[in-house]
Parts: sequence; structure tokens; C-alpha cells
Amino acid sequence: MHERSSVAELAERLRRELDRYPQGGKLPSSRVLVERFRVSPVTVSRALAQLAAEGLVVTRPGAGAFRARPRAAAPAAGDTSWQEVALSADGAADLVPRSVDASGVLVSLAAPPPGVIEFNGGYLHPPLQPERALAAALSRAGRRPGAWGRPPVEGLAELREWFARSIGGAVTAAEVLITAGGQAGLTTALRALAPPGAPVLVESPTYPGMLAIARAAGLRPVPVPVDADGVRPALLADAFRATGARVLVCQPLFQNPTGAVLAAGRRGEVLRLAREAGAFVVEDDFVRRLVHEDAGPLPRPLAADDPDGVVVHVCSLTKATSPSFRVSALAARGPVLERLRAIQVVDTFFVPRPLQEAALELVGSPAWPRHLRAIAAELRTRRDTMTAALRRELPDLALPHVPAGGYHLWLRLPDGCDEAALTAAALRAGVAVTPGRPYFSAEPPAAHLRLSFAAVAGGGEITEGVRRLRAACEEVLG
Repeated sequence: MHERSSVAELAERLRRELDRYPQGGKLPSSRVLVERFRVSPVTVSRALAQLAAEGLVVTRPGAGAFRARPRAAAPAAGDTSWQEVALSADGAADLVPRSVDASGVLVSLAAPPPGVIEFNGGYLHPPLQPERALAAALSRAGRRPGAWGRPPVEGLAELREWFARSIGGAVTAAEVLITAGGQAGLTTALRALAPPGAPVLVESPTYPGMLAIARAAGLRPVPVPVDADGVRPALLADAFRATGARVLVCQPLFQNPTGAVLAAGRRGEVLRLAREAGAFVVEDDFVRRLVHEDAGPLPRPLAADDPDGVVVHVCSLTKATSPSFRVSALAARGPVLERLRAIQVVDTFFVPRPLQEAALELVGSPAWPRHLRAIAAELRTRRDTMTAALRRELPDLALPHVPAGGYHLWLRLPDGCDEAALTAAALRAGVAVTPGRPYFSAEPPAAHLRLSFAAVAGGGEITEGVRRLRAACEEVLG
């Protein structure tokens, strides 16, 4: 059972029992609760903290937990209906929309209900995360001299140097900014490179979070189709000519959601087309550290082969560690770097120094390469388990590409299949999947599903999740 579901269940059981105790009365000790409910001390502590946050329990260090006294009656609700006018007035004239659709992002962030298998997650399952190494790194970081002081706004020099080396080529530490996660880096890049109302070329399909960033900035995403070898140069050239776009956003390595790798013969062509159009390429190198054990040598980032400053490179430690370890890098060459830096400073000032120090401690420790080797092996096993289960249980769902990196598979559904109905049926059957529609900036050519194999407990849960998905398919497809 997931820790979070254990906490929720224990909190609910304690909530139902609170009436047994008088107001201000003492609850059983943590040791008693551990023995009675057969859970860990951490689960008890978190469940009590949840009740305390709800105002139902008061915890006193050294004394225990007590039933809280009733709170004063809540004041009468105010009338917020005036906000409908304030938020919508003259909205048609806005270059940047004030209402943002975050559904494509939330689908990979929201935790499914207890008992539902999480095929829609975007992060490593907790046991795959290097929790001990992260805890040790954070502990060591907190004791570093100056760890709680103000860092340079560009980021710690040593961390910028580490990211520069990992990108390779002629990229230097002076051309790197430390940002608070890949999403923040992409947001800064798009704001810097295109004015509201401008077109931005995007791969089709592509990451919904990037589409949300573009639309929130008032940009117009224009799709450029992707095949098994990445973005298609001929169609990219057509899109540059037709739109006059000055930005292309792409994921050359293990593209989300298709898993495609930009072919060697296309890499130089993409950079040449962008350079001729006077355009930037925003390279989202989001899962380089989630390569599978059987991948072989990886192509270098586009930024490593770009002497002319065409590429603005975004990479992150988050996917390979924890959703809460939001440390990433934004690399660029030339005058654009100053604009990127200015926007980041205005938006966030800087990434907290303890987090940057912890990143240095982590990537400099022997635990880091061990962790990368371990997840490379585990992700390969999980990918193979899911692939075999799908081919056995659901042969009618097309799996055109099995990637050697990343954390998900991209399935094409049979013609005429209603992916929304299938997604709903899957949830009723006990498995959460991601529909394909949010990955397209225009009308999709077919219905799809994206299935993650990283956010589940292991191979047994993958096999059971595919079995549940088969039941949903039988309900919807007949």
C-alpha cells in the first residue's frame, strides 16, 4: 500500500473515533496507535499532523495529541460574485489570457483515489526515488558554510559548472542559469523569446504542460508532426515559412509522448532551418537521466552542437530524483542570456540556496551514479513488462514505438474509439490512464492513450493495471 493512502486511511479512522474523547481529552499514544492499526510511526505522525491541520487535534511535543476544542462559528460567507465581472471585463481584447487551462498539467500531478493503479503519473514511484541519498545530501547541504545565505541570482558557480559539463560541447558555466524545475525554465524561455500573440512551433503531439505555458503567455502553438525519427524537417520548413515563427520547442531525446529520438540526419537540418528563419530552438532535454539499460550511447544535446546560439537548452534533476527536488538549468549563448536572466530574477529572484547546495552534494556523491544505474535497469524491466502485457492482453491497441528511455508508452486506439469514454471506464475499473487529446495543439489524427510505468509499485501492478485496462476496453469497444 502506498504511504499516502495509509496516512489517509488512518486519518479517516481516527477522525471517526474523535467523539470517544472529551474536548481537550488525550488520544492514545503514538506507540499504541502503531500497535493497534499495524502501521509505521511515520504513518501515525502524518495522520495526526493531517488532523491537526484540520483543527481537529492539537499536538503538544512531549505530551501527545489531544482532541481540539470547538472553533468559533465561521463567519457568514461573503459575496464574491463581483469577481466574475472583474476577471472577464474586456477579456476579448487581452493579448495574454487571464484564464488558464491547467488540466493537461494536473492530470499528471493529481494522485488517483486509493486502490487505483497510477498509469498516469509523471514521476518515479517513491521506492525508485533516491530518498536516502536526497536526505543525506540535504542534511550535509544545511551544514555547508553560507548554506542559508543569498545565492548568486544565476545560481551557484559549482552547480552551473556541473550542468555545463553534463550538456557538453562548448557550453560554459557562464552560459547556464539555475532554475526551479524544468517547467519554470520553459516558462522563462518562452516569455523571453516571443511576444504575446506570436506563433510558436511545437511538436505534434507534445507535452501538455508546454502547451499550457505557451497559451498562458498569449502565444499561438502551431503543430509540426513528429514521426519515429522526431520532428519532420520538411513540415518544419513549411511551418516556418507559413507562420514567420521565431521559436520552435522540441524534445529531441525520448520525446513526450511518442518516445521518439531525433534522428542523426535531422539534427543538423533542424538547427539549419531555425537559423535560416532567424528562430530559436528551445530544447527540452527532460529525461536524459531516465535512459534505459539497453539504450546504448545517447546523442548529445542539440546545445552541444550549436556554436551560434540557436538553442536555448532546458534540463532538470527532478525527473530522476523527486517531484519536490526542483533544480534545473537553462543554458543559452549570446544576448538572449541576459533577457532570460532578467525574466527569471523578476519572477523568482533565485532558487533557494539550500536546494542548490543539496543538488551539489547529491550529484557529487557515490550514491548518484548508483541510483542512475539502478533506475536504468528498473525502467527497462518495467517497460518490457508493460509491453509484453499490452501485446498479450490488448493486441488491438497499436504500440508503434518502444522507447529506450523515459517512463511511458504511447498507444494508438482503434479507429472510432472514444478515448474520453475509455479513460472513464478505465478509472471505474481501477486504473488511471492519460488520454491523448491534451497532447495535440490542434485536432488529433487519432485517439491515443499514454501509459506510465514509472509511477506504479512494480511489475505485478503493471500486469494488473493492463488487465484492468482490458476490462475497460471490453466495456467500451465491445
